[in-house]
Amino acid sequence: MSERKHIRLGVNVLASGRHDAAWKTLANPAALSTDIDEFVKIAKVAERGLIDALFLADGPGGLVAEAYSRPWRALDPLTLHAALSQITQHIGLVVTTTTLFGHPYTVARQIASLDHISKGRAAWNIITSQAPVAQAAYGIDHAFGQNERYQRAEEFARIVTGFWDSFPNEAVIADAKRNIFVDKQQLRPIDVQGSHFRSAGVLSTPVSPQGRPVIFQAGQSEDSKAFGARWADALFTGQRILENGQKFYADVKALARGYGRDPDQLLVMPGLFPILGSTEAEANRRKDELDEQLDHEGLRRELARHLALQPDDLPFDQPLPYAKINTAEPNVPIASRWHRREILNEARLRNWTVRQAVRGNLVGGHRVIVGTPEQVAKDIIHWFDHRAADGFNLNIDVQTSGLEDVVDHLIPELQKAGRYRHEYEGTTLRENLGLDHYDAARASTHTLPDTDQPSRSTESATADA
Repeated sequence: MSERKHIRLGVNVLASGRHDAAWKTLANPAALSTDIDEFVKIAKVAERGLIDALFLADGPGGLVAEAYSRPWRALDPLTLHAALSQITQHIGLVVTTTTLFGHPYTVARQIASLDHISKGRAAWNIITSQAPVAQAAYGIDHAFGQNERYQRAEEFARIVTGFWDSFPNEAVIADAKRNIFVDKQQLRPIDVQGSHFRSAGVLSTPVSPQGRPVIFQAGQSEDSKAFGARWADALFTGQRILENGQKFYADVKALARGYGRDPDQLLVMPGLFPILGSTEAEANRRKDELDEQLDHEGLRRELARHLALQPDDLPFDQPLPYAKINTAEPNVPIASRWHRREILNEARLRNWTVRQAVRGNLVGGHRVIVGTPEQVAKDIIHWFDHRAADGFNLNIDVQTSGLEDVVDHLIPELQKAGRYRHEYEGTTLRENLGLDHYDAARASTHTLPDTDQPSRSTESATADA
C-alpha cells in the first residue's frame, strides 16, 4: 500500500451534468446555465460529501460549438464562486481564467479577493487555450504560436503571484499615534517588465488566508507539463489508461523536483467520469439510456475530425479503421493530437467499435468508468496506489442525481477503505488538499528567473486540455 493515504476529489461543475444528453432527462433545462439555485444545490451536495473543490471550467469569448446542442457555461466563474462562497463553509472554489488575454493585475486582485471573501478557499485554474471565439471577443486577429503562448503565460503568472505576495499582513500596523495604517517599509512591490505584460506596484489586497491562493493548471503537452510543474499546486489532466497516467505523474513530479520543489506539494488529479449503479448491470443501463439520446451523427463527425478522416470512413458498428488512421496522422491539427492519441489508446485497449468510441466521452475527453460504488472505488484506489494520480476531478453524468450517488455510495466505500476523510481537515483549501501554507518570505520556488527553467521539449504533438 502506498504511504499516501487520502485521495483528493474535485467536481467539474456543469448545471446539467457532464453527459451531453443529461439535459434531455431534466424537467426544466432551459434555465440551467444561469439558475443560481441549481449551482447552490450542487455545492451543498458536494460539501456534504466532503469534496475538496468545485471546479468551474471556462473559456473566454462567446458561444462555443457545444452551446448550440446542450446547456453551456454562461456565468462568469469568479462571480458565481463569490456567490457560492456565502452558502458553503469548507469546499474549495476553483476559478478558471486565461493567461493570454486581459491583464494579470485584474486576475490577481479578483482571485485574492475571492480568497478573503471565502476565508481561504479560492484557487486559480490557469489555461492557455485560444479558441477563435476568444480571439474575436478580445479583438485579436491572430493566434499565438506555442512558444509565445507559454512566454505570455510565464509573464502573466509571475505578475499574478508577485502581486499576491506584495502586501504582507504584518504591513498593516494601524498605529494611531504615528498616523500610520500601512507600513510602507514592509511591502514587497513588484516591477515586471516583460515582452508581453508589464506591471509594477503593490496589490491593494493583503496576503490571503492561505498565504497564496491554490494554483491549478490543466494540460498535457511538454510545455504545459513544465509550466505546471513550476507554477501549479495541482494539475488537472486527462489520461485514460493507467500506464499513461503513471508516465505523466512521474514526469511532472520529476520536473517539480528539478525546480527545487517538494514533489508531494504538486498534486496530480486526472479527470474521471464515473457512472454508478447498485449493480454493474444497473450502471450500464444508466449509461446506455443516456447514450441512446446522444447525437450520434454529430459525434461521428467530431471523431472524424480528431482522426482526420471523413464520417463515411467510420461505419458505426465496425472496428476503427486503424490503417486509414495511421495514414492520416500527419494531417491532424496540433490541438487535436493529444485528445486523438488518448482516444485511440483506449479504443485499442478495449477493442472499441466506432459506436463505442463516440459513446466514450468523446467531447469531455476524460476516462469513463461504469460500475458499482465498490468497483469504482477499487479502480480509484488502484490508480492512486500505482502512482498515476493523487486524486481525481470528477465529471458527473447528471446533476444532482449522479453527484448524490458519488456522495452517498462511492465516497463511503473510499472511507471504509481508509482512503478518504471523515471530516474536513481545516478551514482553507490548502489544508484540505494536504498542501503547506504558502509563506512568501521562505519560498523561492516560483521566483526563479526564466533562464532557470528545466529544458522543455520543442515537440508540440500534444495539446492543452
